[in-house]
Amino acid sequence: NDSASELTKALKEEGKDNTGPVPDRDILRLATKGFQQNFDRDHGGFGNAPKFPSPHVLLFLLRMARREEGQDCLHMVEKTLDSMRRGGMFDHLGYGFHRYSTDKQWLVPHFEKMLYDQAMLALAYLEAYQVTGTELHASTAKEIFNYVLRDLHSPEGVFYSGEDADSEGVEGKFYLWEVSEIRENLPAREAEVFIHAYNLAKKGNFPDEATKQLTGTNIPHRLSGSDHTLAKDMGISRKEIRELLSSSKERLYNIREQRTRPQLDDKVLTDWNGLMIAALAYGGRILDEVEYIQYAENAANFILDNMLDSNNHLLHRYKDGQSGIQGFIDDHAFFTWGLMELYAATDKEFYLQKSVAITKTFLNKFRDVDQGGLYMTGNDSERLLFRPKESFDGAIPSGNSVALNVMADLLASGENGELKRSTKELIQAFSGLIREYPTGFAHFLSGLDKAYDYL
Repeated sequence: NDSASELTKALKEEGKDNTGPVPDRDILRLATKGFQQNFDRDHGGFGNAPKFPSPHVLLFLLRMARREEGQDCLHMVEKTLDSMRRGGMFDHLGYGFHRYSTDKQWLVPHFEKMLYDQAMLALAYLEAYQVTGTELHASTAKEIFNYVLRDLHSPEGVFYSGEDADSEGVEGKFYLWEVSEIRENLPAREAEVFIHAYNLAKKGNFPDEATKQLTGTNIPHRLSGSDHTLAKDMGISRKEIRELLSSSKERLYNIREQRTRPQLDDKVLTDWNGLMIAALAYGGRILDEVEYIQYAENAANFILDNMLDSNNHLLHRYKDGQSGIQGFIDDHAFFTWGLMELYAATDKEFYLQKSVAITKTFLNKFRDVDQGGLYMTGNDSERLLFRPKESFDGAIPSGNSVALNVMADLLASGENGELKRSTKELIQAFSGLIREYPTGFAHFLSGLDKAYDYL
């Protein structure tokens, strides 16, 4: 489509000098207009299949929702969050989100569960709750944390990377149900309510990837129907509907746990842990859940003790008791984001001091002294023929985008001087690309919006 063509063109030109003056606030409205044009008003999300959650886009739109474009921005966010929560992207029995939807309706997911998706989506639901007060957003964030703390939390207090899509060599097998299984394992009344509520059919709703034929298995989802219509159709109260569904979900979850689970990816990655630390600390503060903040502190302190050297250089990976691989810009920027959220949640100066120290490190270690911006690899890393520099936001924000947000937050906390100059240089480094393709820089623009008052 046109957006993809524009992005391809911009990527080809990323190697040229794209510096320029700091864009004015019109760039925020231009990006918002781009998202409005690409928004799927029937199903939520942006573009066609496959559909990725893109929570950093939703976070940007929530910032814009406080402005004159507010109503439509908020509609885009709420439509998307609600559709993902009701669809097959969400695991309605064990919680957490799958990686992306293979269709535009959010029904059929790619069944991987990634730590970074859980963190970024938790942040989006939490901020949406803060803006709207909608309890479903808060409960969805809690359910994400429930999954992460139950299934991705390591004995050391940090977080594993995710779970595979396959079990027993079949994608999604762990998550799929035949109608006959529901009737065999639930009392008759509960079975009928669950089948109707979660849109299960004898012929199934999950297609074979190769033949596209329905397989007789189902992805539980609530893309159609509500407790109100279900209660009316079945002649019982909404209260009884909720009680029956709660009971049946618990029974089915316990039965599912007896199946062969997808393989756990038990690597501990600093960057993804930084995102989860940020989400838990923010969630603890917004929801008044002290336990979340404690989990975030435990993870942050493990990384500080085991994956940070005396020069404030981070390592990238921890596995089987060993830390290794020099950290990338994402590790330093994302982990600093987590520390900043911990500072906001606890008011402990230690986290602010560590944030300042690691920010100084990544500005020295990853800076492109010629054209600005931050390289992916450090100046003390293995020399490469081409030293990559990520600017566009992908499935998660780029290291440069997160770095800008961190630096803007540090400016807001009172840091100034050299940091102000570095922040302006970072923005100017991508000014040309941002003007050409603003929707590729949603999280960067969130940081730019924060930084305007301090430049």
